[in-house]
Amino acid sequence: MSSAILSLGPTQIEKVKGEINNRVILITGGTGSFGSHLMRTLLTDFNPAKVVVFSRDELKQSVLRDELYSSPEKQFGRTSQNMDQILRFFLGDVRDFDRLMEAFSGVDVIIHASALKQVPALEYNPFEAIKTNVMGANNVIRAAVGCGVKKMIALSTDKAAAPVNLYGATKLCQDKLMVAANHMYQKTRIGVVRYGNVFASRGSVVPVFLKQAQLGTVTITDERMTRFTISLAEGVSFSLNCLSALKGGEIFIPKLASYRITTVANVFAKKYGASVTTVGIRPGEKLHEVMVPRDEALNTVEFSEYFVIMPAFESFKFHRQALLAEGATLCKHGFEYESSGNDNFISEDGIVAQLSEICR
Repeated sequence: MSSAILSLGPTQIEKVKGEINNRVILITGGTGSFGSHLMRTLLTDFNPAKVVVFSRDELKQSVLRDELYSSPEKQFGRTSQNMDQILRFFLGDVRDFDRLMEAFSGVDVIIHASALKQVPALEYNPFEAIKTNVMGANNVIRAAVGCGVKKMIALSTDKAAAPVNLYGATKLCQDKLMVAANHMYQKTRIGVVRYGNVFASRGSVVPVFLKQAQLGTVTITDERMTRFTISLAEGVSFSLNCLSALKGGEIFIPKLASYRITTVANVFAKKYGASVTTVGIRPGEKLHEVMVPRDEALNTVEFSEYFVIMPAFESFKFHRQALLAEGATLCKHGFEYESSGNDNFISEDGIVAQLSEICR
């Protein structure tokens, strides 16, 4: 499943070090799955001047702090005193612009991972999603520009490509805001990272199937369903690589493996002797994931390990020449990057191997 862009090799690490070392890094949504893994990566592989967690849940911050301070010498090769110097925890909400201005003061790089993302909950509470994912993202942009932040990467989702649910629609709005900010402000360079489901993350099918299989019946919504897959470590590595490649206004999309939902369901059903039943597609759910829609193909270039959707603004035409000079090729009219059309599907053995690695 992995490719060069998804793992930090020596060359990539040196480039990322130039962006991270001796800089102040802030992570919105820093207590989530992505944010906490990114924290550990920064503390282990890099030497930031400071790492700031910005989130609204004091309990999660307390739990994360305890985990990071548990044997820091063994985890990160750092003393508790050094951890005190590097780590900062800010309580706050991206809906609160004034608090963002306080938190972003003196920050060099922002990784924006804060979002409401549970699809069924957001279908029932639509404006709450808009407040956080759209208005909150705009607050983050304005505060970053106002505080002189040099670079920002915002996490997106495959659901932002041709969205059919409110979550995807709000993330599409976020992406548009992030891209347009480069044209509007021209002070802070901002890019977007878009990828599919993080395998076995909270809210994914893996913990659901595990629980269902132990009870005797695994439910799938449609036998034809496919999904892209990426591990948490690969998502973090890809995001850091994109930070070092960022010129401003790009949407970065990794090339990933796909899986059939029946493949994952069968793995759990066989392990626990459970049955598999089909219950029908839920509201807001797609049969297949799309990460580069056909309508965006003309603005998309392809590298060997990833795609880049370029800004459509006339003032950003230099992106095309710069990326082509780096070895990219233009995608053809009508191209679409979709999970069912992938030439790399994971087998049941591959799913088992991924689960074993996660458990390890």
